[in-house]
Amino acid sequence: MSKEPTKPSESLVQQLLAERRELKVAVERMRIELDDVRSTSGGPDPRVRDLTAEVERLRYQLAQARAEVGLAREERDELREGVEKALAQIAKG
Repeated sequence: MSKEPTKPSESLVQQLLAERRELKVAVERMRIELDDVRSTSGGPDPRVRDLTAEVERLRYQLAQARAEVGLAREERDELREGVEKALAQIAKG
């Protein structure tokens, strides 16, 4: 019988120490990558400013189009009224 049956073999200890070193390296790589991602994405997305400007431009165009539609409706109503008056005068005629 062996004097110390519960003692792990030297190769197992070496294997576990090597795995521990690999994990430490992996953790450090992840920390570096995380720091890099945080530093590059720290500010707001530059596309947001461009998209906000585009939204404002489109809102302005929409307001102009609505105003033009309102004027066109008024002109249409005035023309319709004129045609109706002309037809009434012709009918009286």
